[in-house]
Amino acid sequence: MNKSLVKFTRYVDATNRLVGKASMYLVFAMMAILLYASFSRTVLNSPVIWAVEMAQFTMAAYYILGGGYSVILRGHVRMDVLYSRWSPRTRAIVDCCTAVFLLFYLVLLLYGGISSTAYSLEYHQKNYSAWAPPLAPVKIVMVVGILLMLLQCISRLIKDVARARGVDMIKTFGDALP
Repeated sequence: MNKSLVKFTRYVDATNRLVGKASMYLVFAMMAILLYASFSRTVLNSPVIWAVEMAQFTMAAYYILGGGYSVILRGHVRMDVLYSRWSPRTRAIVDCCTAVFLLFYLVLLLYGGISSTAYSLEYHQKNYSAWAPPLAPVKIVMVVGILLMLLQCISRLIKDVARARGVDMIKTFGDALP
């Protein structure tokens, strides 16, 4: 196993762990926004027009930025009828095969996200609502989240290829890589 690939997986994993753990707190930010909106509407009798959209944007950032961390934790959905019965090597081989489709999808998603973000920045795109917030910040977060997930899936593919070849990255390189 090439040491530069090991270094790549370490950096990508560390970055996604940091971003994923930080993005977990966005749920509390969303709850605070919705609580303020409720308080403002009922107690102050002064409803705010931005709260629901801001909560939606916060929730979108929460799940998009947490995608790479979910890959680290293997928290994605999988049909476990056969998978749990296979050996770790067979699982790694199947994961390598299915990773090709996931990577293809993420590359297309990233391309579309970059295109959409460029359009949003160039034409100062705003949401069609009473508040009319700019959409560029949300689209930038979307592109960053997709990129992080793509890099994490590449990291996972590297580990699965090593496992399929019979190389245990933890024993070989001494780091607690998942």
